[in-house]
Amino acid sequence: MKKTTRRKYTDEFKDEAVKLVTEQGYKITEAARNLDIHDSLLRRWIKDRSPEVKKKSHETGKLQAELKRVKRENERLRMEREILKKAAAFFAKESA
Repeated sequence: MKKTTRRKYTDEFKDEAVKLVTEQGYKITEAARNLDIHDSLLRRWIKDRSPEVKKKSHETGKLQAELKRVKRENERLRMEREILKKAAAFFAKESA
């Protein structure tokens, strides 16, 4: 059986391929065919180099951290509320 090797592409090649689609108006399938690469590969390069994707991934990380912090705070507040309920019940019994 013949072993195939993966082709490696330089960052410059990837950038130029992405520019064909984003700046020069080529369709992804057309640009991929002309460059002799698979269109899914070109789509991934476009996605990876998109500034919106980088910004969204950064924002997503921030949101995940904020969500984690809020969940911890929420749990702490629930415990404090339960403690206060028990204390109020305890003192209500003593005064009665």
